[in-house]
Amino acid sequence: MQVLRPILRRLLTAPLSVRAIDDQRSWRGVDLYVAALHLARELERVSDRPRVGFMLPTSGLCPVAIIAGWLLGRTVVPLNYLLKPDDLAYVLADAEVDAVVTVGPMLEHFGDLPEGVRAVKLDEMRFGGVPPLRRMPRRADDHLAVLLYTSGTSGRPKGVMLTSGNLAANVQQCIEFAGFSRQDRLLGVLPQFHSFGLTVLTLLPLTSGSLVVYTARFLPKRILNLLKKHRPTAVIAIPSMYNALLSAKSAEREHFESLKWVVSGGEPLPAAVFEGFRERFGVTINEGYGLTETAPVTNWCRPEDHRLRSVGPPLPRVDEKVVDAEGRELATGEEGEICIKGPNVMPGYFNLPEETARVFDSDGYFRTGDMGRFDGDRHLFITGRIKEMLIIGGENVFPREIEEALIRHPSVHDAAVIGVADESRGEVPLAFVELEEGAAFDEAALRAHCREHIAQYKVPREIRPIEALPRNPTGKILRRELSVDTAATVPDAGA
Repeated sequence: MQVLRPILRRLLTAPLSVRAIDDQRSWRGVDLYVAALHLARELERVSDRPRVGFMLPTSGLCPVAIIAGWLLGRTVVPLNYLLKPDDLAYVLADAEVDAVVTVGPMLEHFGDLPEGVRAVKLDEMRFGGVPPLRRMPRRADDHLAVLLYTSGTSGRPKGVMLTSGNLAANVQQCIEFAGFSRQDRLLGVLPQFHSFGLTVLTLLPLTSGSLVVYTARFLPKRILNLLKKHRPTAVIAIPSMYNALLSAKSAEREHFESLKWVVSGGEPLPAAVFEGFRERFGVTINEGYGLTETAPVTNWCRPEDHRLRSVGPPLPRVDEKVVDAEGRELATGEEGEICIKGPNVMPGYFNLPEETARVFDSDGYFRTGDMGRFDGDRHLFITGRIKEMLIIGGENVFPREIEEALIRHPSVHDAAVIGVADESRGEVPLAFVELEEGAAFDEAALRAHCREHIAQYKVPREIRPIEALPRNPTGKILRRELSVDTAATVPDAGA
C-alpha cells in the first residue's frame, strides 16, 4: 500500500523517537506501531468486512486506528462524532461498517451505536507485549484507503473515495512544497475525521517524521499554552480559530515566534483577521485551498510570496483551470468555476455513479463548484461558492465581500450573509452578525459602515444579531442553515 509503506518505515527507523503528543500522553514510533498491531488483531477477530470505522478525539489514537485498518488491507471510515444519530446510522449502513474504533467517553457523550455495529474501545485495550508482526498488505495504488463522508446536496452525507495513491500523492505534494522534515513540529487542532486533519495533521507528520502536538478541543488559552510549551514550527487552522486567538487578551508576540508556517484553510480568511495578526503579533497568515475530493490540499501560499486573498499557486502535479458556464477555459484574470486534475483527485463518490459523472468534465477535471481567477503568476484567488452567489438586480455578488465589510466593524466578531427573494431586485442580502463580547448591536451604524466599504446595492437590507452562527465541526459557517425565518437572538441596543 503506497501510503502506508513510508509511514511504517519512519516508525520503525526511529522507534524510540516521540512522534505525537496529545492531551493524555506521548507516543513514540514503537508505541504507535505496537498499539496498531494489537488493534489490528482485535479488528480481525470481531469483523471481516472490508471497511472499518473510527470515532475518536483528535489525538494519537487516530494514527493507531488508521494504521491498524491498513495493516489489514481495509478501508478506513473516519466518523464525524458530531453527526446526528440518523446521519451516523446512514453513514455506517452506506459504508457497510459493523465495527467502530472508539473510546468510552465518546460513546457516553454520543450514545449507543446502531444495532449490529460493534464498538472496539481503544481505551480498554492493553498494549503490553508485541503481537506477531504483519506483512504489509499488497494493494494497488487505486485501492480504496479512506472513505470520507461529506454533506450531500440532498442533505444526506456522501462518501468521498480516496485511494492509497490519492493520499500518498497529496502528502508528498505538501512535503515537497513546504519542506516538512523531522525538525518540524506541527500543532494539530483540527478534527481527524476532516480531510485536512487526516492528511496534513496525521498522514503528513507520520510520513515526514515531524512531531505533531494534538489537542482535542480548541480553547484559546490551551492553544497559547501549547504554543509556548512546545514551540511548534507550523500551525494549520481555520479562520474562526485565528479570530479567537486574535481576541484572546493574553495572546502575545512571543507565543508565535517559533512559527515558520501559519496556514489558514476551510474558508476565506477575513482581511481584518489577517491584518490583526500582522499588526499585533508580526505574523503573516498564509491561506491554502483544497476540498475533501482532492485529498484535500491543492493550493498553498508561501510566506515570502503572500498576496492578500490569494490561496497561492497549485501544488506540484496539480493542474487547474477556470471555466465559464459552458465549460470553456478562461484567460488569466477572468472569473469562473475552478476545475482541478491531478493524482490527488478522488475517483468518485461511493455508490453514487451519477453524482460522480456530474462533477467531472469530459477531460477528467473535477468541477469544484467554487468561483475564482488566476493572476499572471498562477496564484489563485477564490471568489465564493457558485451555489451561494447572490444575483442582485442582475449583478453577481458573493457573500464574502459583504461579510468582510461587516467584520471590519469593531462590534462584529463574525458575520454570514444569505440572499432572500425580492420582487424588484431578484435577491437582496440578509446579514447575521456575531457580536464581540460586551458590544451593543446598532443596525443603523452597521449599515452606515457597510456603505463606506461596499457599493450601495450590496449593503444588507437587514442585519440581525445572532448569539452563535451555525458551524460545522471545523468551525466553518453553514450559510445553508440560515434563512429569512432565522430569528435574532441578541437584544437590540435600544430594546
